[in-house]
Amino acid sequence: MSGVLRNKVQRKFKMRGYSLKVEALSEVLSFLSHFPSDALDDALELLLDELHHLSLKSSILDREPVHKVVSLLLEADAAVEENPSSSSSSASALRVIDTFIVPKFRYDPVKKFFHEHTGRLPIHGNASAKATLYKDRFLLLFQRVSRDPRFSTLAFDASSSDYDSCEISPIQSLVGRVGRRWIMGVISQLEDGHFYLEDLTAAVEVNLSSAKITTGFFVENTIVLAEGEMQLDGVFQVKTCGFPPLEDREKSMAFFSGLDFFGGGILTKEETLRLAELEKNAVNDMFVILSDVWLDNEETLGNLETILNGYENVEVVPSLFVFMGNFCSQPFNLSFKSISSLRVQFGKLGQMIASHQRLKEHSRFLFIPGPDDVGPSTALPRCPLPKYLTEEFQKYVPNAIFSSNPCRIKFYTQDIVLFRHDMLYRMRRSCLIPPSTEETNDPFEHLVATIIHQSHLCPLPLTVQPIIWNYDHGLHLYPTPHTIVLGDKSEQKAFRYTGVTCFNPGSFSNDGTFVAYRPCNQEVELSAL
Repeated sequence: MSGVLRNKVQRKFKMRGYSLKVEALSEVLSFLSHFPSDALDDALELLLDELHHLSLKSSILDREPVHKVVSLLLEADAAVEENPSSSSSSASALRVIDTFIVPKFRYDPVKKFFHEHTGRLPIHGNASAKATLYKDRFLLLFQRVSRDPRFSTLAFDASSSDYDSCEISPIQSLVGRVGRRWIMGVISQLEDGHFYLEDLTAAVEVNLSSAKITTGFFVENTIVLAEGEMQLDGVFQVKTCGFPPLEDREKSMAFFSGLDFFGGGILTKEETLRLAELEKNAVNDMFVILSDVWLDNEETLGNLETILNGYENVEVVPSLFVFMGNFCSQPFNLSFKSISSLRVQFGKLGQMIASHQRLKEHSRFLFIPGPDDVGPSTALPRCPLPKYLTEEFQKYVPNAIFSSNPCRIKFYTQDIVLFRHDMLYRMRRSCLIPPSTEETNDPFEHLVATIIHQSHLCPLPLTVQPIIWNYDHGLHLYPTPHTIVLGDKSEQKAFRYTGVTCFNPGSFSNDGTFVAYRPCNQEVELSAL
């Protein structure tokens, strides 16, 4: 029987493209010995599926990767046996993910695969980290575009394609070539008043004066696709310019299954289906999201008390309250001398919440710092509010969560990104070309289109908004999340773009606006006092 099983294991692995060394084969046989004979096939398929999720260096497997997967599967099986009722509740719990613990992946254009960065990422990167930031952004979008039928390289006869050929040419190849070409690159200002498109091969000066553009804000640092032709003076005359086309979330997930870009863990197909069903039934779950909660403003605190009183008396209290900064009406800078009073204000907020017994017991409270809040720097991503400010508050509400900006929420199968920054004002000021009015005149819709197509929360120049080079991946939006919350001091807005729900809760302290969000059906209720 053992010889038959051994041959069966080797055959199954060979069908998946793997070869087993002797030690790895022994590990697999040891794993299968834990199961009855009628469950061996299912156990073996499960093992192969989990191995597929690993980033393997070779198709010839030694003991180490097999042992890693086997250990995880046996631990999970033992946990279910010890407490079978806890498995559903633990997996379905709402999870808040700090940006600084999100895994970092880098795309290899040769192997056409993402590799996870291992090891420590220093806050202060060296000079090469800045160049890597741009390279990673470019390759992230390039691999997405390369799968689009309109821009993919034709392998055989062009007539076999349903699309006109829009093959992307490397910028280096433009020298000495005539006729229209498509290129892809980062908009850069290498000389004052002269703009260039850069890819990984070269840079070319571009003339955008007569370009027809798509929806969005075209600012320095954004990555664009441009159609045009080289002029005799070496300038690329752009005729059409737009952002890289989007890819469905499901398609992205299918191509790179087993990679945890979001940071919420990897789910099996069975878990995903089960959680999706629970998510549909979670009709009572609601998030209340407020931005600009000035704790040093009496009117703001009075309005906040009104909201808490209202939700205290509803039949089912909200699952989560999200408070986004700024938490003080005055920006934190060298002249700011109210840190101790702000600490006291947080303590008062804690007392206010604690006086609402149902909210304290059944709701969770998440705090995200704003651009002008207390912190080590204004660079993104921003770390959570310092413990000195929040420890008084936590005496009254010990289960409160203080997270980074941006931060992420995993709700069952749903990915939600929360970001507090005054992006609309900065993007409009940094525009190189007036936005197109062909599809929309709404600046918020232009902002949403820009960040989704760029797969990045803040595609501004680093001179306008500094970013910690080694943690730029924390602002990536790939694969595209289900919901993006853009806290901004501008007018309250909601917009659904290519299946992604985006909204700005408005400025609570300025105009009393906030949002009630139901994640089960992605319903956004724009509210105001």
